[in-house]
Amino acid sequence: MSKSDIKIINGEIITPYRIVRNGQLFIRNGRIEAISERDIDVPDARVIDAGGHYVAPGFIDIHVHGGGGSDFMDDNVESFLAVAETHARYGTTAMLPTVLTNTKVEIIRSLKRYEQAAASNMRGSRFLGVHIEGPYFSMEQRGAQDPRYIRDPDPAEYFEILDSSSSIKRWSVAPEKKGAVPFGSILRERGILPSIAHSDALYSDVAHAFENGYSLVTHLYSAMSGVTRRNAFRYGGVIESAYLIDELDVEIIADGRHLPPELLKLVYKIKGPDRTALITDAMRAAAMPEGNSILGSLTDGIEVLVEDGVAKLPDRSAFAGSTATADRLIRTMRDMADIPLIDAVRMATTTPARILGLQGSIGALAPRMDADVIIFDNDVNIKMTMIQGCIVYEPDSETTNFSENNEYDS
Repeated sequence: MSKSDIKIINGEIITPYRIVRNGQLFIRNGRIEAISERDIDVPDARVIDAGGHYVAPGFIDIHVHGGGGSDFMDDNVESFLAVAETHARYGTTAMLPTVLTNTKVEIIRSLKRYEQAAASNMRGSRFLGVHIEGPYFSMEQRGAQDPRYIRDPDPAEYFEILDSSSSIKRWSVAPEKKGAVPFGSILRERGILPSIAHSDALYSDVAHAFENGYSLVTHLYSAMSGVTRRNAFRYGGVIESAYLIDELDVEIIADGRHLPPELLKLVYKIKGPDRTALITDAMRAAAMPEGNSILGSLTDGIEVLVEDGVAKLPDRSAFAGSTATADRLIRTMRDMADIPLIDAVRMATTTPARILGLQGSIGALAPRMDADVIIFDNDVNIKMTMIQGCIVYEPDSETTNFSENNEYDS
């Protein structure tokens, strides 16, 4: 369908701070025009009956590697598009494709593939830029990152990567690594978000990094230091630093496997919904049957085992990525952690949009915002996904009502 007038009726409309009961949402030319508890008189608008279900802003996944059998490091445009289309079926309307620790050549190649894919992505979650996760990490906190490629920040290398593409929007780094702090300042100067990840840092390292531009903690609790004893003395690690520095944002893998309910509740209690973003950290096995899979590229990735709703290293010694989709994050926070639905949705929409500096266009249902809209039932089953006023997914339709001529606005 084209970007025409659309009126969604009979919906429980989730705004950032309340639910508009039996509300209506009016969309014109891909943007939200009005939200009301009364009838919006637009005689020629296409009417979509939400059927009493929830109407919410589309989910924004700022850390995702793959899904539907594809990965962003597969070195082909088709994989990028397949991941975007897979996650759109589960309510994700925007994402940061994430590339793993690898060689400089492979990282640059993935950036080029991203740019090619972004130009033709018209049926899936829209791309917001690239998140580079690694390779400047702690070997002790590498998790499932390939140890062959972990190294210290090298200006000659990272300047070549930065100069190769304008699509980099986020870079995850261990701040205690030699050269990591000035690297963070360089990223900030270029408008790129520096994030703390796979780190063995102490509080003093994190505070220094924060003062030099690092403002986000990548998948809190996963692959990072906690309280550490050195020479009989105890020191706070990255986890404690995330709690102590109020202005630090955090993201959590709310798949019900990486963090138990008590830690989800703790993060919510201390950091709150406005400083916590829900991410999938999904690898290629998301929305796929369990069994053997590959983390990273098919040609050079790491073999993993998917069981119990999560990817693990073959020896089951550590998790190796999530198989979650965004709808599962909401269910986990609401049903396992007893978080109010409105706050769970905010952590998957408004908060990640603000972290990326995009709060003026996406992440909330409000006038003048992009019409990235989803409808879901009480069990968070997605009934419709709309991106900039165009429906890209309806499970009850044989085909999506999507115009071949539509292009996402940048």
